[in-house]
Amino acid sequence: MRVLVTGGAGLVGQNLIPKLKTIPGCSILAIDKHPRNTQILRELHPEIDVVEADVSAPGAWSTQVKDCDTILMLHAQIGGLDASEFTRNNIIGTERVLEAAHAGAARYMVHISSSVVNSAAVDLYTETKKAQEKVVATSNIPRVVLRPTLMFGWFDRKHLGWLRRFMDRTPVFPIPGDGRFLRQPLYAGDFSAIIQSAMTSRIEGAYNISGLSKVDYIDLIRLIRDVTKARTTIVKIPYAAFWTLLKTYSLVNSNPPFTTKQLKALVTPDVFEVIDWPGIFGVEPTPLRQALDLTFNHPSYSKVELAF
Repeated sequence: MRVLVTGGAGLVGQNLIPKLKTIPGCSILAIDKHPRNTQILRELHPEIDVVEADVSAPGAWSTQVKDCDTILMLHAQIGGLDASEFTRNNIIGTERVLEAAHAGAARYMVHISSSVVNSAAVDLYTETKKAQEKVVATSNIPRVVLRPTLMFGWFDRKHLGWLRRFMDRTPVFPIPGDGRFLRQPLYAGDFSAIIQSAMTSRIEGAYNISGLSKVDYIDLIRLIRDVTKARTTIVKIPYAAFWTLLKTYSLVNSNPPFTTKQLKALVTPDVFEVIDWPGIFGVEPTPLRQALDLTFNHPSYSKVELAF
């Protein structure tokens, strides 16, 4: 089996590749455009093929993709303020990967979509992930589409990982409003096991993969603080003040880790479908507290910090 992992140096890729390495006869081609994070992936897994390339642009990478019979499409633009980046990475990049896959040996594909395609939120990420699914739907390669909710795990630089590091840098941790925004966080270790299971069974269709634990944002922050033994004080501040702080920060940082649009998505009242993914994919779910402990207290991987 020759497996392509696009976006291999991101959160899901970095959690998934250790599992793929345990599959007998599986060789891995990981592609990612981020120089620093690609180098981290190469250092952690010198035995796999790692290519630094932007899949939205033509290049030699497409020739290597033609040898892959299994396509794991993980690449995505998640944050930022530039609409063209979302279009280029989520839509154009997907079109080019599919072109290379169709010209080659691809027999199965796992496309990582997002729960936001069923969300009431309207932002650059949501709209381009919806468009990305439509692009994937034009392919004749047998596939499964997985739509995860907010994920956390090793190497998380955007979500809970950033929040955890923020706790170390500030004596006060701000919470917008009352913090009672329901979240369904999904452990990347469990999601990686789901992907591995799909590769083995060749299951097809679309599945909404939500975290099994429903927890308010403020309680999730408290749990992270407890697991990591951080000393920060959690303080609620008015939504408008929080929005103003984020807006001001975006004026001095062109790639902020959290934006006003993401804040709006945070407080949007979404409850995502919970299916029996443990039964469908044969994966034993990791309890939330245990998953947070594995994420933030792993002796090796928890110390590795990806770049933005």
